[in-house]
This record gives sequence, structure tokens and C-alpha cells, in this order.
Amino acid sequence: MLERLREIVQEVNTAKDLQSALNVIVTRVRDAMNTQVCSVYLLDSEINSHVLMASEGLKQSAVGHVSLQLGEGLVGLVAANAEPVNLEDAQSHPHYHYLSETGEEQFSSFLGVPIIHHRKVLGVLVVQHREKRSFDEGEEAFLITLSAQLAGVIAAAEATGAIQGMSPSGQRKSDTSFSGVAGSTGVAIGHAVVVFPPADLDLIPARICTDVEREVEFFDRALQSVRDDMSRLASSLETRLRPEERELFAVYLRMLDDDALGHEVKERIRAGNWAQGALADVAMDHVRTFELMKDPYLRERAADIKDLCSRVLFYLQDHDVVKAEYPDDTILVGEELTAAMLAEVPKEKLLGLVSVRGSGNSHVAILARTMGIPTAMGVVDLPYRQLDGRELIVDGYNGQVYSNPSDQLRNRYREVIKEEQQLVKGLEGLIHLPCETPDHHRVNLWVNTGLMSDVVRSLDHGAEGIGLFRTEVPFLLAERFPSEQEQADIYREQLQAFAPKRVTMRTLDIGGDKALPYFPIEEENPFLGWRGIRVTLDHPEIFIAQVRAMIRASAGLDNLQIMLPMISHVQEVTGSIAIIKRAWRELREEGYEVRLPPIGVMIELPAAVYQTRALCRLVDFISVGSNDLTQYLLAVDRNNPRVASLYSSFHPAVLHALQHVVSAAHLENRPVSICGEMAGDPGAAILLMAMGFDILSMNATTLLKVKAVIRSVPLSAARELLAEVMLMDDAQQVRQHVDMALYNAGVDRLLRTSRNN
Repeated sequence: MLERLREIVQEVNTAKDLQSALNVIVTRVRDAMNTQVCSVYLLDSEINSHVLMASEGLKQSAVGHVSLQLGEGLVGLVAANAEPVNLEDAQSHPHYHYLSETGEEQFSSFLGVPIIHHRKVLGVLVVQHREKRSFDEGEEAFLITLSAQLAGVIAAAEATGAIQGMSPSGQRKSDTSFSGVAGSTGVAIGHAVVVFPPADLDLIPARICTDVEREVEFFDRALQSVRDDMSRLASSLETRLRPEERELFAVYLRMLDDDALGHEVKERIRAGNWAQGALADVAMDHVRTFELMKDPYLRERAADIKDLCSRVLFYLQDHDVVKAEYPDDTILVGEELTAAMLAEVPKEKLLGLVSVRGSGNSHVAILARTMGIPTAMGVVDLPYRQLDGRELIVDGYNGQVYSNPSDQLRNRYREVIKEEQQLVKGLEGLIHLPCETPDHHRVNLWVNTGLMSDVVRSLDHGAEGIGLFRTEVPFLLAERFPSEQEQADIYREQLQAFAPKRVTMRTLDIGGDKALPYFPIEEENPFLGWRGIRVTLDHPEIFIAQVRAMIRASAGLDNLQIMLPMISHVQEVTGSIAIIKRAWRELREEGYEVRLPPIGVMIELPAAVYQTRALCRLVDFISVGSNDLTQYLLAVDRNNPRVASLYSSFHPAVLHALQHVVSAAHLENRPVSICGEMAGDPGAAILLMAMGFDILSMNATTLLKVKAVIRSVPLSAARELLAEVMLMDDAQQVRQHVDMALYNAGVDRLLRTSRNN
């Protein structure tokens, strides 16, 4: 049964569209279970009904035409309860609903299982038998297992149809919605530009070809280049290979001929697809076909086809005549967006971001918030390869992406954009006012930066210092490690722009979700692996060059602070301080008049929380990184959209850890700040103020909202609120209580980083 299951799943995966996939399912399952009927009913939300989409055994005239309303019949019962229904005599069940068009009256036995994807019931897979028959536990388990494996394929196929504006049963569909998680607040309305890493056939998007003959010639040149490569390779190995092995190269060359793969690709180019997209489609079709073959030798040939086509793709991309064009209303879309991809788009043209991978707390989402770009992350069911050039609406408040927007939806979101602009304009009067509560408690608001453009925005919003300068951003945008001089120039810009205000520079924090293309780190569990201070202590040549650049850049300004990330042991701190002091002494000996800057550590690991006092005795200041601290306390990968709902800085464990850090730091007379995304949530900021944090550091885009709330809530009221929530044991309860308190204070429109429209 396991081999039969694998074969069905593989064959469904090769289907070109939803209907083809469903036809494969009903044919193969009927045979596998030795029964007379197999059918698939899918939920069509446009008509709120389960539609018979495919069947082997029922009348074919009923397929696509017969439907059951929600909750109707045995199919409705399976869907409503999201659990199987197994009946020997279906017609005697009170939920049985006779459909004369299907001819199902001749069948007695019924087994239906739900098709569930991400907790949503997509439809029902049904088998029926003429005689009364009790489907046994093994058969039921087989159907449940198959349904679970096929749910993702069906969801993806449905989504591809929805992008084209069609529901599963062929109804016209607008306002197609795909759910992710909020990455950066705001709304963007624009046109998609799909970006992708090079030389990966799986990720090439569909894109329209404007000059067919030129594209065919371009493909021919790439094809010939690979033929030449194969011929040279065969010649160089001729004396080392047996005749049958040399024949393999001849096979490869024949596969590239105009009457084989080459011909198929050209047909698709002439149908309107660009060369890269046509090649990718043909390659993956053949790869899937070979993977289905039972002969192990033939199955292995799938890898040969993929390798050959990847070689052609390399030449297409190496001499690509189709350059990415960014319209004035660009929505950047990709499987996994990177900082470098963002940097490619002219700033004035980039309106929004959509990433299939990642979550609201992944690095690219943090960058998006820094840049003030509405972003949806973790939109895992989005058929992004089909989106290039299509109009999209990105709702960064709720993590939703809409295609085929209706005039009504478009106008509603235009009103949201207008409202947000008015809100921002209304807050501008606070720029030069102090961040002080009505009962005269002063709170310092600093900013997190990574680019020079962030500094300009930060100063425009009245920031009082930089609580976190992410030094890895220039490293991420480079093609090699920046030299000491290049780093010094970058750091000097930041320090000068903010002088005499303090600038806190975090030493290089790579690993986890921040990989350098020229310094790859491959690990099974990167967030528990080689990252942050662990990398730089293992590579002192990188570390000392960076701290030398920082200290050199601070000459005559003296507004630098150095902060160490990912600290878990006091030895990491003492070792880092030794390197920093060595760099400072070297610079002094070289004639630089520089001071030793204050040194601090980030508290972002549970181990550091409980060593706060010991760490405070070694350094000058403490800063909490709430993003990673929340991730590690809750064991929730903040890049994984499947568990994004479990990630909450309002979790009681997080709140108690934060309070512990503040209290311990103050016992050692050390200032303590928080520079995670939590500080930029106006509701959370009130709790942090009440805990005693000296500095809240956030993205510039949220600074004025936080200031407005703090200026509206007395410290005494904030402390009462904190005392109440610290007795609660549920994150959602805490969030709701904070919301209600700020609603009563009249500042509820500012308090959330998400909203419902």
C-alpha cells in the first residue's frame, strides 16, 4: 500500500492543472481500493457549496454541475466535522442526501475523508461501493493518509486558478486572498515584480516575452553553448571512459536537439513565455515524468535532465537580454526575499513586499519596517511564479495579499492609505516635543537603523539616539567582506549624522536567518548554531577589523557604543572585551586620538536573562533583543509561518523575563534598553515603560506613534496595568487587556501593529 501511495502522490504532482490532478486522484484511488466509485468534492466559496469536481463511477455529466450546500448530505457532514464518515449502508443515515443526477442510488457503502490544508477543509474525498461493505481500518487510514499528502497539491492548484480569476468550479472570482503574517504595517497597491535567485529551475517565474524571434535566437545561442561544453567534456574524458559511458554524452547531446527538449522550449517561447520560463516549464515536466518511472535507472535520469537544463539556464542568465524592469508601483515578490533584492529596486519605486518564506520577525521583515515598506511574510500558498506583472494589494497590517482586486476593494484600501497618511501627518507636531508622560516621567526614544537612509528618517522623527545599528546590513549588501576602511567610512556617516547623540553599534550578527552569500553557514539548526558572537570570536580577524573600523570612525565624535550579540557565557564577554581593548590600544599606538567606547551586551538568550547581574558587572550597559528572546523562550522559529501564531511578546514568560532583566540591571546601576520590535508596539511600550526600561529603541516609522501613546498615559496608570497583566497566564488575555486600557485612554487608533479593515 505504501508503494501505491507514493505512486499516486508522484503522479498527482506531475499534473498540469487542478482538473488533471483530480482526475488522476479519482482514477488511481478507485483502482487502489478496489471499489466502484471515487469522487472529489471541493468547496467553492464563491457559491458556498461543495461541487463534484471529479469522479470515476458516477455519471460524468454530473461532474462540475452537481453541488451540495454547506452542511448538506454526507459530504457536508464530513466537511463540517473535519473527520471521516464510514458507512456500510449510507442511504439509511439521516444525513444522506440523494442526488439523482449522479446515479449514486445504486451504491450502498460510503467512506468520506476531509481534505485539510492549514486547518482549512478544502473538500472531501469519497469512495463508494455497490454492495454493502465495511471499509476496514487499513483502507480508511490509507484514504486519510492520501488526503493529507494531496491537500497541499490541491491547495496549490486551486490557488493558481484563483490567480487567473477562476474558482474551482469555474466561477469568475475577484479579490482573491492569500494569507500570510504581518511583516511591516501599511497598505500598498501596485504591480508584482517576481524576483528569484539565479540558476534554480524551480523558482523561475512566468514572464511575457515581447520579442519572440529574438528570444528564440537567444535560446539557440545558450543551447549551442551547452552543446559545445558537452562535446569538450566528452573529448577531455574520452581516454578515461568506457565506450558505453561515452555514449551517455551522445545521449545528452541528442536531448538538446531541436526535435527534443529544444523544440519543446521553442514552442513555449512562441506561445508567449520568455526563454527562462519556457525552459523551466519543459525541464520540470520531464523531470517529473522520469521520477514517476518504476525502473530505478530511468528514474535517475531525472537528475541528468535537470543538470542539462540548469546548464542552459546558466547561459540564459549570464547573457540575459531581459532585465528586470521596475514599474513606479513595484510590489516585490519572491520565495525568499533578501536585503540584496530590496537594494536592486530604486527606493522611490518600491511600494510593497511579499515573501513566501519567513515570518513577521525575520530579518527582511525587520528591514522592511525600517524602510517603512508594507510587507506580507510567509504567504506559503501563494503561486508567486504566476504573479509577474499582475496588480496586487498588500495589506501589511494583517499579512494579506489580494490579486484580481475589484473596484470596491481597491477603493476601500485607497481610503486606508489616505487615513494612514493623515494619521502620520497629524503626529508630526510631536517631533520636537519631549517623550514625557502626563505625570512627568521621561522616556528616551531611540531608533534601530541599518542603512544611511534610516538615519535621515530617524532624525526627521525626532530620535534621541541609535539603540541598534545593524552592522551586518552593509555586509549583506556586499559581495565580499568589506575592508576596514570601507567599514570605517560607513560607520563614520552614521556617527556624524547623529552626533552628539549616542550610536550603539552591534558587532557583526550573522547566522540564523542572516547568511552572507560569500560566507555560507550550512547547519541543521542554524538558530541554535554558529551565529552572532560565536562566529566573530572564532574569526578574530573579522572581529578586530570591525571594531578597529568602529573606533576609528568615532575619532573626535566620541558618541560610539559597542554592543555584543548572542551572549550566553561570561567568557564570551571577557574574550570580546579583550579584543576591543586590543584594537583600541593598536589605534592609539598608530596615532589615532580615540577613546575606549562604552561596551554593552544584548540579552536575547534565556541563559543571559538569568546571568544579567554577572554580565552587568563586566559591561557598561544592557540591551534586550526582544525578537530573539521571545523566539528562544517560546521555542518558536520566528521565520516559520506555520508557527507564527505562537510567537507573542505578550506571553507571560516573556514579560516576566523582561521584568527580571530590568530589575537585575538596576541593582547593578546599569542602564537597560530594549531594541526589539516589541519596543515599537505602542501597547507594549506602555508595559516596558512601567517595567523601568530606560530606553526604548524602535524603527523610525513607529516612533511618533509610541511617543503619542506615552504622552497620553500616566506612569502611575501604566504601572497599574503592568501589575494586572503580570498576574495573567495567557498572551491573548494580556493583549486584550492592554488594548482595552489604551482604548479607555483614547489612543486605541495608535496602539496596534495590525488592524482589521
